[in-house]
Amino acid sequence: MTPGQVLLSPGQTNEDIFIILAGTVSVHLGADGYRGKGMAIPIGQCIGEFSAIDGQPTSALVRAEDEATVLRIPQQVFWAEMVSLPGVARNMMISLVERTRLTNQLTLEAQREALELAQLRKELDLARDLQRTMLPAQGCLFPDHPALELACLMEPATTVAGDFFDAFFVDPDRLFVCIGDVSGHGLGAALFMARTVGLLRGVANTEATPDAVLRRLNDSLSEGNEAALFVTMVCGFLELSTGLFTYSNGGHCPPLLQRDGEIRPIPMPRGALLGVFPGRPYQSLTLTLGPGDLLMVYTDGVTEAENIAGEPFGVQGCQRLLDGAGQAPLDALIDGLRQSLRGFTSSNHLEDDATLLLLRRRPDTGVRGGS
Repeated sequence: MTPGQVLLSPGQTNEDIFIILAGTVSVHLGADGYRGKGMAIPIGQCIGEFSAIDGQPTSALVRAEDEATVLRIPQQVFWAEMVSLPGVARNMMISLVERTRLTNQLTLEAQREALELAQLRKELDLARDLQRTMLPAQGCLFPDHPALELACLMEPATTVAGDFFDAFFVDPDRLFVCIGDVSGHGLGAALFMARTVGLLRGVANTEATPDAVLRRLNDSLSEGNEAALFVTMVCGFLELSTGLFTYSNGGHCPPLLQRDGEIRPIPMPRGALLGVFPGRPYQSLTLTLGPGDLLMVYTDGVTEAENIAGEPFGVQGCQRLLDGAGQAPLDALIDGLRQSLRGFTSSNHLEDDATLLLLRRRPDTGVRGGS
């Protein structure tokens, strides 16, 4: 037999008994036998005797793991000429007992692993629920506010996410907004995200500028970061009475601004990603959001989502979504992006967390735009 060659398959009719003469032949139990945990059959022992005895189809996958030599004995020859030989029946019974014990052991291990997996899934579901309570509810935030519209979307790649967004008032006329992306995804990224969000809210309520927010946050995240995780982030303060948006960047992709039918990335201040190198400086820039201006802030899970040909959704995909949107409700734009991503990738599953924040000055604010 050659490596990987299958001797018996689940459900196969078998009337022969096989004796392993050389090499490694293994038995794989369960429906996923090609991937499941196998047990090696020692040289000199037989295989196929269960189905040869009771006449039932085989229940396991038997294959060669390397070059192997196997003796095939037809059922009639075995029972008529070999079973009466001294020691053959006894050795066969010993082999059957050993195989049964090993099968029982593997079954118990599989049950134990299944219980552990079920417990892990429960814990991940709990972590997902806790994570949701840390962030604002998705969809439209502050729906009755007279000066602004704000909507958010977060689509995790796994049960828990490393992306995050936040928006809250530090005073009645000043709104803090941010979006961030922790390196990787899954439980480790989610824990680092939770630490980031917890620190961020305290810092944003005590610092006056976004560059100061990022500087303090970076220094705090860099302490004790043995796993060398990092986060990219854009954050800023919006003055509702003037439309002045002061923002800072920590290695994140540029937001898009929709204004008077034109869609373009906004200028980005320089700033390193957060959590790895303490003492890094950050800068701030400003722009004025006028009536109807829309700011789209996103993580790279949106633009890097790929179709079956390996082509990314890209910034162009976001621009196409905004092009012609006019003053459409932000929840409709959020749903449009979700459907566009799923249609583009032909899947409900994303390879990376995807998060989006849309911020628009209401058209009746009376503030004139400029940058």
